[in-house]
Amino acid sequence: QVQLVESGGGLVQAGGSLRLSCAASGRTLSTNGMGWFRQVPGKEREFVAAISWSGGIKYYADSVQGRFTISRDNAKNTVYLQMDSLKPEDTAIYYCAADASRWSLRRTEREYDYWGHGTQVTVSS
Repeated sequence: QVQLVESGGGLVQAGGSLRLSCAASGRTLSTNGMGWFRQVPGKEREFVAAISWSGGIKYYADSVQGRFTISRDNAKNTVYLQMDSLKPEDTAIYYCAADASRWSLRRTEREYDYWGHGTQVTVSS
């Protein structure tokens, strides 16, 4: 059973930065794509970023392109999301996700198999 635990969320002023971490346990995910999603109460969960198993391919939502950076450390079974130039509209619960299929890279919520419980990010204006 795979478990994903996010950390690093918090309250930050607009223009500031946060770094989210997602630590996986239960099995190694070094051959699996991983992603970050976010959700605002009352809205659907939306894609933020995804990274291939090697870290060589990355996808970003248009809304975060150029401000957020996804990365991973397979030795630590951990994926990161560096968030810079944060805006109030980035306020959401951020979720880490992993794909059970090897060698894949997904951008839609329904294609991910494992999910963390989320970490709150609040950006004040």
